[in-house]
Amino acid sequence: MNFLHYFQPEPVLLSLGPITIRWYGLLIAIALAVSLAIALKLAEKRRLKIDDLLDLALWLVIGGIIGARLYDVLIVDWPYFSSHLIEVLSIWQGGLAIHGALIGGLAALIIWCRRRRQNFWLWLDVIAVVLPLAQAIGRWGNYFNSELFGGPTDLPWGILISEKLRPLVYQSSQYFHPVFLYESILDSLLFAILFVLFKRNNLKIGQLAGWYFVGYGLIRFLTEFIRIDPTGMVAGVRAPQLASVFLVIIGLTIVRLKSKQTHQMF
Repeated sequence: MNFLHYFQPEPVLLSLGPITIRWYGLLIAIALAVSLAIALKLAEKRRLKIDDLLDLALWLVIGGIIGARLYDVLIVDWPYFSSHLIEVLSIWQGGLAIHGALIGGLAALIIWCRRRRQNFWLWLDVIAVVLPLAQAIGRWGNYFNSELFGGPTDLPWGILISEKLRPLVYQSSQYFHPVFLYESILDSLLFAILFVLFKRNNLKIGQLAGWYFVGYGLIRFLTEFIRIDPTGMVAGVRAPQLASVFLVIIGLTIVRLKSKQTHQMF
C-alpha cells in the first residue's frame, strides 16, 4: 500500500490519436462486468432467467448513469455546472454520485419490473449483493482522477495530490487521506457479508436489499466526516450525509417490514 504514498496517478491510461482511454471509465466498465458475472450466478440460484438479467442490466446502467450525473450536477456541484453546462455530459471525467445512481437505478428497476411483470424485491436482492462490489472497484477510478480524498495526513498510506488539485486552504500539504480507499475496503466488506447472507438463504425476500441500504448508508455517513470535497449543504450538514441517514432508515424499515412476512426467499 506504500505505493499510494509516492505514486502520482494520472486520469488517462492510454491516448492514441483521437482515442483516449481513461482509468475512470475503464474501472467503471470492469466493475460492471465483474458484478454482472457474479449476478448471473446468483440469478441462477434464484431461478431467475439469464436473458431477463441481461436485459435488466442495460436498464440499470442507463438509469444509474442518468441518476448519478443529475444528482452530481444539480445537488453536489450546481454552482460550477451552472456556468459550464457543456461539461454536464463529460461523465468520463468523473462526477457520478452514488446516491443519484441508486435513485436512477431503482426507478429503472421499477419500470422494468412493471413492464416485464417481474418480482421487484427478488431482483433487488440480487442487485443489492453485487452493488457494493461494483462500488468498491469503481472507487479506484476516483483515485486516478485524484478525487475523493480527505484532509491532510502524515499516515504512511496518505495519497499524493498535485498542487493544482489541492483545496486552496491546503496548498502547503502534500498528502491526504485516501477516502476512496477507505470506502473501497468497507464496500468490499459489505459485499462479503451480503454474499454470505445470500448463500445461507435464511432471509425473507427484500431483506438483503434492506441490509445493503443500512450498510452503505453507514459507510457513506462515516466517510463523509473525512471528505473535504465541495457538496450541497442542508442546515449545515453535507447533503450526501443526510441522504445516507435516509438510506439507513429506509433499509431498517424494509428489514423490519419484510421480517413480518411468513415466506422465505426459496
